[in-house]
Amino acid sequence: MKRVIVIGCPGSGKTTFAEKLSKSTGLPLYYLDAIWHKPDRTHIPREEFDQRIMEIFANDEWIIDGNYSRTVEMRLKECDTAILFDLPTEVCLQGAMERLGKGRYDLPWIEKELDPEFEGFIKDFADNSLPKIYALIEKYRTEKQIIIFKSRKETDDFLRKV
Repeated sequence: MKRVIVIGCPGSGKTTFAEKLSKSTGLPLYYLDAIWHKPDRTHIPREEFDQRIMEIFANDEWIIDGNYSRTVEMRLKECDTAILFDLPTEVCLQGAMERLGKGRYDLPWIEKELDPEFEGFIKDFADNSLPKIYALIEKYRTEKQIIIFKSRKETDDFLRKV
């Protein structure tokens, strides 16, 4: 496990897990949210975003935290380990609510309320995004170590073993 992607629904605990995994393994951690978002709540161009991801790939070791479905396959091709958070929608919504009003290392501003569009994305994630992610995982299953978490307890148990 030297080149890891952590993907799944917003609010599922990906970023917290990725930080703990980075601390326990020493692998450098890159947050896609921190790359994509600018402090003024705009974002960098897609081409620049893709280029920044390619620059991470040039390193021998890394953890990349974030979903960004358009780039999942690109990252799956380059990783040796894919970790998917497939937690219940209610858990993800609660996770997103719990981080409101708190500073985050992966986002250059503090969210004060849950954006309705973002909430809708979380609610629709299992139906709209997960099938595509599972199809990609199946495509690369023989070449990659695939780890799927269905609960926070599973993530905690995994981190204790690392």
